[in-house]
Order: sequence, then structure tokens, then C-alpha cells
Amino acid sequence: MPSDCLILVSGATGYIGGRLVPRLLGFGYRVRCLVRDPARLQGRSWYSSVEVVRGDVLERDTLGPAMAGVQAAYYLVHSLGGGSTFHRRDLAAAANFGEAARAAGVERIIYLGGLAESTPGLSEHLRSRQQTGEELRRGGVPVTEFRAGVIVGSGSVSFEMIRYLTERLPLMICPRWVYTRTQPIGIREVLEYLTAALDVPDSRGRIIEIGGSEVVTYGEMMTIYAEVRGLRRWLISVPVLTPRLSSYWVNLVTPIPAAIARPLVEGLRNENTVRDPLAGKLFPGIRPADYRSSVERALERLQASNIESAWSDALSTSQRNRPPVVLTTQEGMVLERRQRVVQAPAVEVYRVFTGLGGSRGWLYWNWAWRSRGFLDRLIGGVGLRRGRRDPDGIRVGDALDFWRVEAAEPGRLLRLRAEMKVPGKAWLQFQAVPEAGGGSLLTQTAFFAPRGLSGWVYWYGLYPFHAFIFNGLIDRIAKRSVSAGAAAQK
Repeated sequence: MPSDCLILVSGATGYIGGRLVPRLLGFGYRVRCLVRDPARLQGRSWYSSVEVVRGDVLERDTLGPAMAGVQAAYYLVHSLGGGSTFHRRDLAAAANFGEAARAAGVERIIYLGGLAESTPGLSEHLRSRQQTGEELRRGGVPVTEFRAGVIVGSGSVSFEMIRYLTERLPLMICPRWVYTRTQPIGIREVLEYLTAALDVPDSRGRIIEIGGSEVVTYGEMMTIYAEVRGLRRWLISVPVLTPRLSSYWVNLVTPIPAAIARPLVEGLRNENTVRDPLAGKLFPGIRPADYRSSVERALERLQASNIESAWSDALSTSQRNRPPVVLTTQEGMVLERRQRVVQAPAVEVYRVFTGLGGSRGWLYWNWAWRSRGFLDRLIGGVGLRRGRRDPDGIRVGDALDFWRVEAAEPGRLLRLRAEMKVPGKAWLQFQAVPEAGGGSLLTQTAFFAPRGLSGWVYWYGLYPFHAFIFNGLIDRIAKRSVSAGAAAQK
């Protein structure tokens, strides 16, 4: 397709859609996003580069404006977490989308479904994904349906389930599905297939199975993940864990709610491997990686600088709309974010938080910071003995007590990477952003990427103490900034 044609992406707030949009923009396509709530996209870096249309695939009348002038439409919507009626909603939504596309003259639909052989024992979730493709085709517009199994990438619900189970449980009591064969595929290759289809006319109206370069069992997926992370894990298979019990266990151990975990777990009974080699014939330039390589790529995102802010973290215009503390888990990383509106210029706030540490100390409960440094030295860490290079100036690479300066944007941001001994990776970030009504917004974020069960025990065991320290720290930074700003005006 011409690079300046208009592409519609439904499901842009989801995992696949949110990564597909910037890729399409990078190829020069004009992109329109169909979303129920446009506010959910406002925190995305590409928001100003797309056209956003409010609409709902379950409300047919809202789809006409979204389809106007569109050459190709991506259908990346599903109702997995919508309870027991998700199957009926999926089919109704697909029917509405297909009919609206035909009425608007859309040339083709590209859909990402589920990989599995159509057998009587197919799970309701996987059957729904395949029947959704059939419903889209009934609209009369040519559909390119990609079918994929487990997608390996930070943020993919299937991969996150594997990640959290493996990270948190040294010994796993597993049902028989750990021996089910699957062909996981990296998110990078999935996006390559989705975008390349626009320029491969022979992919129109085809069902294309896609997978990685090797077939593994779910047990092997967890074992390989553990090896990449340097963890030792043992799996014991038992025949008594039903999908319902397994979903409750996943709900307890991981951030994935039971409503989503149950259909996923039920689908793990079905082998999903590529049987049709069509993908290799239509897309010879795409060479899927093996599972280990895909895991290694996914884990590269375990850096504070790679964590994207969720839409709910976008800056708002009033203090009452900002939660003072947000604790969340995202892509294997724990984020604890605090915000304060400070009646001082951002440059003054920046000057205060970049002056922390060394002989000046940490403003709040400095004795506790010194005690942490002393304990770190006892176990062979760096402690606080390094201080800082300069009492006021700071630059990337500087040692700052038991931190290392990883990023410093003058007048705006400071990110510190922990070099004390902890069971994982940790960062502490400060950011000052000017407010439209004057003053600035101070954001303090602690990032922690736990390594194994010990990492999670460490984080949650010390969380009450950390919460107290970090609350006091941001309050002192805010007060010190106001005092410094007032002194500067005299």
C-alpha cells in the first residue's frame, strides 16, 4: 500500500496495538486510532501524531466516522477479561466491524487471532478467537488473519504469566498442561508480520499461522526463562489442578486477575504449533527467533528508562486528580510513584533534588540512609563511603553515595541506579515539570526489578519502611524548593 494511505487501528490502548501504532508511523503511514476513551492515549509519545476517533466496536453507529477514508483496518480487540459472556461480545463486535468496513469501502482487514488446531476439545477462548476471524470475513472485506500462540514480550499477558510464576516460585506444583507443546513467538516478529502484510497482496484473504523457530513445552518455557534470569527452579506435575484452581493460583501469585487467567489457562491444554508453512512463503524476509533469544530481548526492557508511563499517569491539570501515591507492577517492574505540586520554578526543584547525598545528606531521616549504607558495607557493598564528586554539580556517571547517576536532564530530571546490594535492580528518579498555572509538578518514582522470590520478599517486606521514608523525602524536597524559590526572588 502507498505509505501515505490512512490506516485504522482498533485496540490501540492494548498491548499489540500500542506497539503497532508507532511502527506504522515510522513507515510513513497516516494512522487513525479507534478508542472508547481517547484520554487513555494521552500519555503516549505518539499521541500528537495520530488522529483519534471515539467509538466502540459494540456500537455499530459509532464506527462509520472511524472508517471514513480508511484503506486498511487492524482489528486488535477482544473481551478476554469481560466475564463469561466474552464470546458473544467478541462475535458481535467483529460483525459490527466487518459490516462497517464494507460500507466504508475499506480494502482489507488485518486481524491477530489465536494459534491452535480446530478440534472438539478446543478451549472457549481459542475457539472465540478463530470464530472472530470468521465473523470478520462474513462482512465481505478481505481479511488477513494471523494466528499466534504465546507472544514473548514485556507486557504480553501470556509472557507475564510465565514471568511472574517463574520469578516468584522456586518450586512449582504444575498441572499436566506444563507438557503441552507450543511455539512462542517474539513480539518483534509479530509486529513485523502485521506491518509487512500491508505490502504483500497475496496475504489478502489468507489465514497465516506464525510462530517462533522452535517448539517447546510450557514447562520448558519456564525453565529457559529461569536459566536466562540465573534462577534455579523445580517443576512438579500433578493431575489434580483444574483450570479453575490453576486460575485462582495465578490470580494469587501474579498480577493477572482470575477472570483473565482462567480462559488463558484453559487454552494451555491445546497444543498450538504451526502446521501450515504459508508464513515463510509469503514473508521470506522475516526470520523468527528461538524462545531463549526472545526472552533475552524481552528482559532488556528491565530498565527504568524503558518503562513507559501508563495513560493514567499522564499529567493532569489539578492536584485533586492526581493520586499522591501510585503503586503498580508493569512489565516485571514494581513502580512506586509520588507527586506533589510545588509553588516554585522547576529549576529550583531540580537544584534541590540534584543536591541530595554526600555531606548534605538526604533531607529526611538521614540517620536511616546512613544505617542502610553501613549495613551495605557489612555485606560487601559500597555503602555511603563514596559521597559525591561535587556538592552542587552533577553529571551522568557520577557516584552518589550508593547510587550511580544514570540520567540527568538539566532543570528537569535525575535518575539514580542503585549500586548497593539488593536482590534485583533498583532506581530512584526525580522529575520537575512546569505547571500551566505556575509552580511545578514534582514526581518521585522508585523502580524495582525483583530477581526471584527473594526480590519480591525484599520489596514487600521493606515496603512500609520505604513508604514512610519516601513520603518524608518528597515532602522535604518540596518544602526546601519553596524556600529556595522564595529566597531567589528577594
